[in-house]
Amino acid sequence: MMSNTPATREVRIPAGAAWLYGDLCVPAGATGLVLFAHGSGSGRHSARNRQVASHLQRAAIATLLFDLLTAQEEQVDVHTREHRFDIPLLTGRMQDATAWVQAQPELRDLPVGYFGASTGSAAALIAAARLGHRIRALVSRGGRPDLAGPAALAAVTAPTLLIVGGADGTVLDLNREALARMQCEKRLAVVPGATHLFEEPGTLEQVAELAAAWFSEHMARVEQSA
Repeated sequence: MMSNTPATREVRIPAGAAWLYGDLCVPAGATGLVLFAHGSGSGRHSARNRQVASHLQRAAIATLLFDLLTAQEEQVDVHTREHRFDIPLLTGRMQDATAWVQAQPELRDLPVGYFGASTGSAAALIAAARLGHRIRALVSRGGRPDLAGPAALAAVTAPTLLIVGGADGTVLDLNREALARMQCEKRLAVVPGATHLFEEPGTLEQVAELAAAWFSEHMARVEQSA
């Protein structure tokens, strides 16, 4: 029997010749699984993503936070920043992680969603466009959907929620433009007074609540139609 506090275990995900490390948490009675795509210069230990993940777990949603870069790539990236904006690389890693999830007997029946932050949002959107209906819902926090490109944005089928801080003017404009290009079920949620990193008191909690509601709604819809 699982306790009320779901256990988190470290997993290794094959990505070509590399291995990516992640933290997997599956609450009892999980209704879906959300893969996190972190932003530039970040990783699976991102405090912001972990706060959102904790909120999702309490809503009976399993979470996988994983490093999009290997330790060696991260060391190079600290000096050159060459990998954090390598959207094709990050997109491939999202697809590798999704394939791994869907090959695990205890996970393969869970609807899959993506939560992307900053540049990770672009990778999540392109991967969602490529994988079509295998991705059931997508949430972007302070994302750069413009980096996904207009063709990928138009090809996304997963219901998508773009969350942006009201005080993050440039990114808000980019998200409005991206939203106009998308043809799936979509919504833009603006968190009043929040800047790019949602550091203002209570703003990240609003992100977590919006994300949990979005994933719960669309994953429950899948269960009902199954």
